[in-house]
Order: sequence, then C-alpha cells, then structure tokens
Amino acid sequence: MTDLLGSSLTSLLGGRSATALDKALGLRTAEDLVRHYPRRYAERGELTDLASLAVGERVTVMAEIRSVTVRQMRQRRGSILEAVITDGTATMSLTFFNQKWREREFRAGRTGLFAGQVTVYGGKRQLSHPECMLLPDGVADDPLAVAAFAGALIPIYPAGGSVTTWDLQKAVQVVLDQLGEPADPIPDEVRAALGLCTLADALWQVHRPTSREDVDTAVKRLRFEEAFTLQAVLAQRRAEVAALPATRRTPASTPVLDAFDRSLPFILTEGQREIGEQIRADLGRDHPMHRLLQGDVGSGKTVVALRAMLAVVDAGGQAALLAPTEVLAAQHLRSITGLLGPLATRGQLGGGELGTSVALLTGSQRSAGRRAALLDIFTGDAGIVIGTHALIQEAVDFHDLALVVVDEQHRFGVEQRAALAAKSRDGSRPHVLVMTATPIPRTVAMTVFGDVDVSTLAELPSGRAGVATHVVAGEEQPRHVARVWERVREEVAGGHRVFIVCPRIDDGDDDADGRVDAGPTDDAGEGAGATPLPMTAVVPLAARLAEGELSGLRIATLHGRMAAEEKEQAMRRFASEDTGNAVDVLVATTVIEVGVDVPRATMMVIMDADRFGISQLHQLRGRVGRGSLPGLCLLVTQAPVGSPARERLAAVAATTDGFALSALDLELRREGDVLGSMQSGRRTSLRLLEVARHEEVIVAAREAATAVAEADPTLERHPALAAAVATLRADEHAEFLEKG
Repeated sequence: MTDLLGSSLTSLLGGRSATALDKALGLRTAEDLVRHYPRRYAERGELTDLASLAVGERVTVMAEIRSVTVRQMRQRRGSILEAVITDGTATMSLTFFNQKWREREFRAGRTGLFAGQVTVYGGKRQLSHPECMLLPDGVADDPLAVAAFAGALIPIYPAGGSVTTWDLQKAVQVVLDQLGEPADPIPDEVRAALGLCTLADALWQVHRPTSREDVDTAVKRLRFEEAFTLQAVLAQRRAEVAALPATRRTPASTPVLDAFDRSLPFILTEGQREIGEQIRADLGRDHPMHRLLQGDVGSGKTVVALRAMLAVVDAGGQAALLAPTEVLAAQHLRSITGLLGPLATRGQLGGGELGTSVALLTGSQRSAGRRAALLDIFTGDAGIVIGTHALIQEAVDFHDLALVVVDEQHRFGVEQRAALAAKSRDGSRPHVLVMTATPIPRTVAMTVFGDVDVSTLAELPSGRAGVATHVVAGEEQPRHVARVWERVREEVAGGHRVFIVCPRIDDGDDDADGRVDAGPTDDAGEGAGATPLPMTAVVPLAARLAEGELSGLRIATLHGRMAAEEKEQAMRRFASEDTGNAVDVLVATTVIEVGVDVPRATMMVIMDADRFGISQLHQLRGRVGRGSLPGLCLLVTQAPVGSPARERLAAVAATTDGFALSALDLELRREGDVLGSMQSGRRTSLRLLEVARHEEVIVAAREAATAVAEADPTLERHPALAAAVATLRADEHAEFLEKG
C-alpha cells in the first residue's frame, strides 16, 4: 500500500480528531479509517422504520420532525425540549434538557439523522440527548452537507464513544480527497480476469456511492481482496512448509503395524484405510507432512493416528502425541496400550521383541516416573510418547522424533507446537498430524486450515448404537427434572455409568476450567440473562445428589482443580469393570469433553445446557453410546421456549451429524469465535468476508492467490500484495493463521 494509507490520522486530520477516532474506534492510520466501511446506507427520502427499533439498541435513524414543544422543569430550573419524529407510521420522541435554542432548527417537516440509545419514559420510546444532523433545506451553504446529502445514498458508519456517524463522514471525506491512486494488492491480471474495480474506485464507491450498484461493485472487490490476501498468506505458508527438510520415514517392512492390524477386533473402515495410505505417502516425502485429520465424534481418529505412529516406529523413529489435558493424556495412554496389547510391552519383563514401549509424561508426574520416562525418550526405547505441555520443556530430549500428533489442536498455541516440532534431530522437521473432533465446514478448512492438507473421516465404525438426545425444560416442566434423576438410577441399576456435566466447578466460580464455550450470545442463555438451575456447579451439585436424589449411588467428581492422581483415580473407578469398586455417576466439568472413552457410559446429563455452544454439546454427548449399548443425552435448560438458546438446543437434539451442526454453529456464531480466539478482538482482518456465506469468493481467491504465489513465491513482482501479506502476518489478530 502507499505511504498515504500508512499515514497517521494526526497528520491528515489534526490531533483532536485523530485522538477521538483512536479512543473511540481504534482508528490510527488512513487505511484504518478508509477500511472502516459503512454498515448500511440510508436513501434520501427513505425514513427509518421506527416501529422496529428495540429498547436498549443504539441506532441512527432518519425521520421527519412532526412537532416540537418546550416546557419548564418543575423540580429545578431549566427547560425540556421534546421533538416528536415520525416515519409516517410510527413515532418516537427526542428529549433535550436546556437546549431551547434547538426550537429554531427543529421545524416541523424537516428531515434529519438522529443517533442515540432507545429508552422508554412514560410508556413512550425516546432518544435522550441524541446526536443530530438535519438535512439541508434547499441549497445549503455547508459544503459537507452538500457532499453528504447530494448523493442518493447516505453512509451510516459503526460509531462509538463521542464519535458519530457524521464525524466519520467528515473524516473519511478529508482522507479520500488526499488519497490519490493507492497501490493495489490485487494484480492487474487478476482484477481483469474477475472484472473487479481498482482499490481507489472501490474506496470512493463504498464511502461515496451514488447508487446501490456502486456499493455492490465496491463490496464485491473489497470482499475478494480480503479473501485474496488471506489466501496469499496461506499459499506462502504452504510453500514454506514444503521447503523445510524432513527425513523420509518409509520402512522396508512394517512388522509392528502389520501385527497391530491383524490384532484389531474390528475391521477398519474404508475411510480409515484411505487416510492411512495418504499419511503413509506423506511420511515418505523429504518435506514435513502437515495434515489435519478431522472426523465426527467416534469416527476412529485415534486408530488412524496410532497406525501412523506405528509406521514411524517401524521406520526406526519416535512419535509423540500431545494432549491438552492430563485427563486426556491418561485416557490416550489407556486406549493406546489397550489397543496395542502385547505390542506395547517391548523392553518390559515378559514382553516380546516385536512392538514398542509407550511412555507418559505430564507435569504432575512424580520424580521417579518422570526420570524413567525421560530416559526412555532419550534412548529411543519409548517409540510412542504421550504427554501434555510437559513434552515441550527443554529437559525433554528425543532420540529421533519423527512424527508429532496434536490432539485438539485449537487448545495449543503456535509457540507450543513449534517448540515440540523443533525437537527433531539434524535440523530436519518432524512430520505433523493434527486431529480435531470438531467437524470443520469446507469454507473454514479453506481459510483457517488453508495451509494444511485436510483428511476427513466421514463414516462411523459399525457396531455403534448411537445417542438419543432430548431437551428437558427445567422451569416449565419441573417434574421432568425429577424424572432425569429417576432415569439416572435406572441406568445405574442396569450396570451402566452416567456423566453429569456442569458449567462451573463451585458456586461463584467463572466458567469451569476456562473451557465452557458459550456459543453465540443472546438474551436467553450464555450467562447474560439466563437463570441457572440451583447448584449447577460440580461440587455443590454432587453433594446435593449424594444426599438426595441419587443417595446410595457411588458419585465422584472430576474438574481441573483436582490433583492429577485424584483425576486419574476418579476416571479409573468410573471406567472400571470391577463393579465392587466402580463409580456409578461422574459429576464433571468439560474436562471430559474429548477423548474420554468409557464403553459402560450410556447416559449424560448436561446442566444449564444453554451455556454451552453447539459444537461443545455435540462433543460432550459423544462420550456416551460409544459401544454396543445405546446412549442417552439430556439437555437441561431454563431458557424460554422460542429463544435462540432453545432453538440451538433443539438443533442439537434433532441430529447427531457433527458436520451439519458445525455448519449451523458457523452461521450462528461471531466470525471471530470460529476463526480463533485471536480474532475476537476489537477489529479483525475480515470485515466484509463471511466464511459461512462466501464460499465462491474463497474458492476463486484461493485459485488466484495460489497461481500468483507459485509464479512469484516471494511476491517480489507484487510489492503491494507483499505489503498487505506482511501486515496480515504481523498483525496480532492473525495468530489463527499459524499452524506451527
């Protein structure tokens, strides 16, 4: 971009205006300002539908003044001016204190823009002390008014603080007048092929349109630019990964993997075999594999990852599995050693020669166990290493780290993944397989994960009984809540296990373990405005149930504040086949959201289910119905009928298709929530591009950006695009692009 777009607003507008824009909206440069696009446009003569305005909403309305009255205040000195405005159908009031002078301007019949927060007084909706801008009568002497209203459309900007939409109009006009012809990040040949206008034309037409066609033309170009710049970053990143050195891991034979396949008590699905071949081909290349393995709950991702780890072991290397929590790391250890059987006992007393050793490394391990694990990792005796963030510490030294498997990758930061990847020998990079149990819509896969190869397990293994899901309305049907606890007793009487999930650990806490994913905000849940059931935190609910509704059953708790040994003991007793010492009911936070596999668990009760997002609810219920026994998930809520929260719960109850729910989640949530936590800040790089809606734009941008990056990898011949890419990669809100 040109130097002008990078210029400070102080130099272009003066200190006072620049300070106000920075404080209210975080706008500091000319580019910040011209990229602050109007959120809508009002047409001259087109009045706002006043009846549709909601109390509490901050609005900018265009309306006609019907009448003006001034009266003296009774309790103190001064006057109140009230103007009644209308759209021809509905009316509302504007109230001003001690501004009698406005009576001269607020003549009946004049039209203006009025901005403020809708409140109610005396049963009538009003704007108290709104910001005002009256449309000029006839030919106005004010050049700004002529510029603002001579056109057919009036831009209405997202405003804030003391900065109004017309303050932004003034500032944008000043900058546009000095803009000239900024350098365009979209190459001429791409613009010509797609019929896009220049950047200069787009900025003028989006801020100063003369028709709806102007707006459409500008938005089409600017939206594509966002997608194109993003895809250029991802294309560069793919090229960078391809240029890194890696050791080929192609064994002459695969005795351990073959023995494992023969020992499996089930038949691999076609998808598991196909993705296994993709991974094997990746492992045979001299640049690092960077593959995302996604699959719905229970689709068999762990088996696919384990087969990849065994292929690496057969090639003489080591594999590390990075888990986000100690509970999940311990679960992986049990699952993997259980699947391997004798193949996991090499080097142990009575163990065979064929196979490997599996080591566990976590932060809370005792010294003796930790030292033994570190030694096995260093010598290479441990072919498979499972651990938490402890694997990243400097003291952990691998003999030959060939493959890194990251479970639930969104739980780890860029630096954490990179630190583990840097532990390979001879400067080569390990191959990386990332797993996620949250199905990803295609558009997100092309943006957030656009620099990795994506493999999808779409089918579930045979023999799964499935899960039935029902919404239990606590406030409307209290008898149904009582029936929930009766149903828990029935499951336990049948020899089964039951999860009860709560959004908090203890009364007065914030969200449990920092892991509650509240989903999209509305007035019927997610904390604000929701009335929780009594004692929906883990600790008090478990105590109440033990003394009341579930007395006589063996109840344990599981949450993030417990010591590692306590968590491990709770999970072992819950999963135990020893009915004499087993736990019947586990009251837990979302630490059991992913990876936990207890075949006897057939029922889950989720308290205050409206406090969880769609994808998180789907992950949670995936903990039951994993074996041959049918599962039951009850979503207990007090959200009212017809509220968005109840509609989301109904959607979860209606289907177990994680991909359909993921697409719905993407439509309902803020874009930043989906793209990553770094995108949830005040501003993001995506202003006009909506990942859920603009698949065609993303596909076209990906094709164009890939072609440009392949022809000019360093973008030396495209300096404006190179500058835009550098800005995006350096921006603090772009960390979601990084994949280690």
